Amino acid sequence: MLEHASASALPDDRVDPPRLVVTDLDGSLLDHHSYDASPAKAWLARLKQAKVPVIPVTSKTRAELFPLREALGLTMTPFVAENGAVIGLPPGWCHARLDRPGNGRDGMVIKHPSVDIGFIRARLDVWRKRLGVRFTPMSELSLDDLTGLTGLDTHQAQMARQREGSEPLLWHDDDTSLETFRRALEGDGLQLTQGGRFYHVMGSASDKGSGVTWLVGRFRALRGREPLSIGLGDGPNDVSMLNAVDQAVVIRGHHDLKVEPTNPQLYRTRATGPDGWVEGMSHWWGKAFAPTNPRDAKEVNA
Repeated sequence: MLEHASASALPDDRVDPPRLVVTDLDGSLLDHHSYDASPAKAWLARLKQAKVPVIPVTSKTRAELFPLREALGLTMTPFVAENGAVIGLPPGWCHARLDRPGNGRDGMVIKHPSVDIGFIRARLDVWRKRLGVRFTPMSELSLDDLTGLTGLDTHQAQMARQREGSEPLLWHDDDTSLETFRRALEGDGLQLTQGGRFYHVMGSASDKGSGVTWLVGRFRALRGREPLSIGLGDGPNDVSMLNAVDQAVVIRGHHDLKVEPTNPQLYRTRATGPDGWVEGMSHWWGKAFAPTNPRDAKEVNA
C-alpha cells in the first residue's frame, strides 16, 4: 500500500470493481476544431461523483495541460503528456519514499520516462542533414504558422512549444524516406509515432501505452486491487494506449489514418469528438453509470 494517499483521490468503494478512464484529448474528449468538451460534461460529473479517475493521455505538453485540467475538473488525477514522455502524479498517487514532493504550481510530481528534449532535437538535426530528408520540427515553426495550423491562440501555441521529452514535426517527404528516417531514429533509441496533425519523436521506451501501464501498476499498489480500465482515442498514437486497457474505444476521427488496436474488447463510434466519447462510454459503462436524474439520461446515453 502506498503512503500518504489522499482519500479524496481514491475511487469510491461503492464502484465495484474500481475503475479507471484513460483518454486522449484532441479529437476525443475535446472537439478537433473548437477544443470544446461540453457534450461529455454529464459523464465527467458522474465519474467525478463516483471518484473514478479520468486520466488525460495526450500529445499535449505539461504546460498545455495545466489550464485544461482545471477547466475539465481533473486536477486530482494523474496525466500522461507528450505521448508518454511525461507522467504527472497528484499527491494522492505518490509514494512517500519513491516520489519527491511536487514543486510545481499544481503540486504534481513529474516523471520523465523518455530522453531529454535536447538530445532529440540534436539527433533530428543530424539525421535531417545526413539523410537529406525534409521535415519541420515544431520548435522551428513560427508562432503564426503554429496558430494557423492548430487553431491555438498565441499563448496556447507558446505552451505547446514547451517540450520536455518529445518533438512534434511536420513531414514533407515521401513514404520511403519516412521509413529510412524511422530506422535511423531507432538506432538512437528514439521512435516516431503518428498523431492527428504531427509526427512525434520520443524515446523508444515511451508511448501512451507504457504510460498507462505504469499508472495502472501504481493504482494497483495504491489500492491493492486490479482496476477495470477503459481507454478512448482517435489517432494512431492512441493504439498502444487502447491495447493497454481492458475496454477500448476508437472514436471516429477527422482524418483517414488507420487506427487498428488489437484489443478484443473494442468499440468504434459513429460520432466524432466528445459526442463519440460519450457514445463509447455509454456503450461500455452506460449500465454501471445510469443517470439518476431523468433529465441527464439523454445527454449521457446519446
